[in-house]
Amino acid sequence: MSAAVFCGEPGKYSIAALKKEWLALLKEKMPTANMTHALDMFEEAIDTELHRGGIVEGKRADGRGLNDLRPLFAQAGGISPVLHGSGIFYRGGTHIFSALTLGGPDDSQIVDSMEARETKKSFMHHYNFPPYSVGEVGRIGGQNRRMTGHGALAEKALLPVIPPKGQFPYTIRLVSETLASNGSSSMGSVCASTLAMMDGGVPITRPVAGIASGLLMHDHSSYVLLTDIQGPEDEHGDMDFKVAGTREGVTAIQMDVKVAGVPVEILKEALEKAKSARLRILDVMEKEIATPRPDISPRAPKIIVLTIPPSKIGMVIGSGGKTINKLKEETLVEEISIEDDGTIYITGKNGSAELAAERIKAMTHEFRVGEEIDGKVTRLATFGAFVALNDFTDGLLHISEIAPFRIESMDGILSIGEIVPIVIKEIEGDKVSLSIKKRDPGFAERKGIKQDTKSSSTTHHGTKE
Repeated sequence: MSAAVFCGEPGKYSIAALKKEWLALLKEKMPTANMTHALDMFEEAIDTELHRGGIVEGKRADGRGLNDLRPLFAQAGGISPVLHGSGIFYRGGTHIFSALTLGGPDDSQIVDSMEARETKKSFMHHYNFPPYSVGEVGRIGGQNRRMTGHGALAEKALLPVIPPKGQFPYTIRLVSETLASNGSSSMGSVCASTLAMMDGGVPITRPVAGIASGLLMHDHSSYVLLTDIQGPEDEHGDMDFKVAGTREGVTAIQMDVKVAGVPVEILKEALEKAKSARLRILDVMEKEIATPRPDISPRAPKIIVLTIPPSKIGMVIGSGGKTINKLKEETLVEEISIEDDGTIYITGKNGSAELAAERIKAMTHEFRVGEEIDGKVTRLATFGAFVALNDFTDGLLHISEIAPFRIESMDGILSIGEIVPIVIKEIEGDKVSLSIKKRDPGFAERKGIKQDTKSSSTTHHGTKE
């Protein structure tokens, strides 16, 4: 068996082929043998031989050195014209594809539990492990405990490098598909997800990679550590030690053991070997894409962040949401999210977010005395005119503020729709007083409004008022 298991030629002899040969020979020589017992004997023999080969001879089933990584491959993007970001990562027979989707703040997941108050989760990683990834036939659909746990591990590994909401207000969702699995697909998902986020322009602080180390141990003084374990070393080995992190440090650890305990010295050595492997993986990933792309994918929605006084939140929302719903309808934005502190997140595509932002800025603009505006006359009265400062706020232009002399009547002075240069003279509560003469003393003369010095009255275009 040792010649078959430790041939040093990966692929020439596989344990699966050896198992098939063993069963065929058993059926021929001992047709009445208990097959369940025979399979147990086979697995025990493989276990014994893997330990002997590793500990005694320093050899692994596929001929690699104890610290060798399998062939690596990394690709960022170039997968689909509709994805916001994508990454592919291969490590030997483990192949992972990760897809990135970016959404607005309202796409975050609401987490409600008995232990804590309702919270929102804006970074999610989901992991899928279909039967075909290990050459099996089975039903695809839903999550199981394994997929939930592996997805959570990869999510925990990536979370420390995710930018804060103030810097990057998007909801980030990653889905890792295990296309083929032969050892540590969860750590492969960390690598592929990192590539997908950098491809999509997510400004992560550093790339993250992960590796699984194994252990073959007779006792605390007779053991070997294995870097980048694959299927048989996971199944028959004594430890599955997953470590993910950046060049600066570790972000997540998970360890499964089949022995009574692992001494601290062995654990320390395993961490050192995992770091060396992690840095080699990061070299490959960073050769493909060294830093996040400078801009998010053009296929992703754009988010604009505004801050308004909390007192104006009601104005933007309107009675029963009437104002904000009308704004969404008119600008075609995907969502407008308003927080209690007055922060507004506007999500949209094709310029809709910018248009909605300008509307909200105008709606909530706080005018100040002395501010100069070119306003539109909306209504005339005997005592003056009302002038629109924007689409949401009007001010009163009193007849005495049009010219630097007395005007007796508004007849023919201004017209509805006319744009006039005004300055804000006074603000008292919601009332805004305007003046033309304080900003443009020559306005009246250009309009042909003249003062009749003999009668101390005003003429307009040569007609006595």
